[in-house]
Amino acid sequence: MPELPEVEALALDLRGRLRDRAITKVHLAAFSALKTYDPPISALDGTLVDDVTRHGKFLDISASGLHLVMHLARAGWVRWRDEVPTLPPKPSTKSPMAARIVLDTPDGQEAPSGLDVTEAGTRKSLAIYVVKDPREVEGIARLGPDPLDPAFTIDVLRRILADAGRAQVKGVLRHQGTIAGIGNAYSDELLHAARMSPFKPASSLSETEVETLYAAIGDVLGAALARASGKPAADLKGEKKANLAVHGRTGETCPVCGDTVREVSFADSSLQYCATCQTGGRPLADRRMSRLLK
Repeated sequence: MPELPEVEALALDLRGRLRDRAITKVHLAAFSALKTYDPPISALDGTLVDDVTRHGKFLDISASGLHLVMHLARAGWVRWRDEVPTLPPKPSTKSPMAARIVLDTPDGQEAPSGLDVTEAGTRKSLAIYVVKDPREVEGIARLGPDPLDPAFTIDVLRRILADAGRAQVKGVLRHQGTIAGIGNAYSDELLHAARMSPFKPASSLSETEVETLYAAIGDVLGAALARASGKPAADLKGEKKANLAVHGRTGETCPVCGDTVREVSFADSSLQYCATCQTGGRPLADRRMSRLLK
């Protein structure tokens, strides 16, 4: 799933490509992806792109007073095309295509350029909104503070953890209404950097642990954003995967201590961690496997 660093870098890349370009047409290939009806998606035809920004993990293309907002969910992405086909994409349950944004035709080019919005897999969660104000999107209106905003101070984190009570710290970090932009991958990564168990109760952190976690949030997300910034959209997924220390690396060697990276599985997701670095050498119970063994 694209998270804060990738969506921020994607917005930066698209800003350079789209700003001051006209949107001539938006073709929907997956009609279920469009979550709004007023304004209609056709209202974007002929608008001029003013900016491309990010709200948490939401991508926001603002054009002539309207906002084309996208949440890419687990398997969505945006692909730049120097030339788009003449025929619009056909709706198909077997195709990853969700929408195509057609731009004006650049000077010296015979065909228009544009963006393909795609979603891999059969579980379709990608969402597209056309609104006059991004806060009309419920997910954006509910977002917590952005962890890379200067206003996200250690006092803000301290209050979030205290308010979360006995909730597990990984879940607190992932909850978009608490902190915006951190998902499954980077919560694993920054907890590994902080040498902290993902199951640790949020309100139980000592002052030193709060300081360590706050530093890890800034360091891990800041480094990921620095690596991703300036890269084209096509390279961002590979950049993220290549630099993860534990997430998605079950069975591999921890780059810090050399122990084996372990996994805890849930119904529709999993987390990865290093027992030596994070839990004093004690493996965490894999609750799904425990249920199967009963």
